Amino acid sequence: MLSGTPFAFRQRSPHPKQMDKIAMLTEILKQNPTDAFARYGLAMAYSSEGKQEAALTEFSTILQHTPDYVPAYQMSAQELLKAGRTDEARERLAAGLAACERTNNAHAASEMQAMLDDLS
Repeated sequence: MLSGTPFAFRQRSPHPKQMDKIAMLTEILKQNPTDAFARYGLAMAYSSEGKQEAALTEFSTILQHTPDYVPAYQMSAQELLKAGRTDEARERLAAGLAACERTNNAHAASEMQAMLDDLS
């Protein structure tokens, strides 16, 4: 029986909330700051929430630590284009094409070259 007034309900402990993607990836990166896969996921999560500058910061961090992480070039170029930063996007695509050459990634190279051609 509940004590007090008839409307006094015992508070349940809230169930632990599932960590959102950004919080989860941030936690992973605290343990391993150079985890390119986790950082890429964080950048993409920021991008999907419209947080362009945060996404671009994460993409740049990936490329500082893992310069051959090809997807970061392409996606950051797309973010730069969304932000109207065309010259920076061109530079990022050119650097991405060099990474594609180093890693023999012809598929990504063709996609990035097409993006670059569209900017001409």
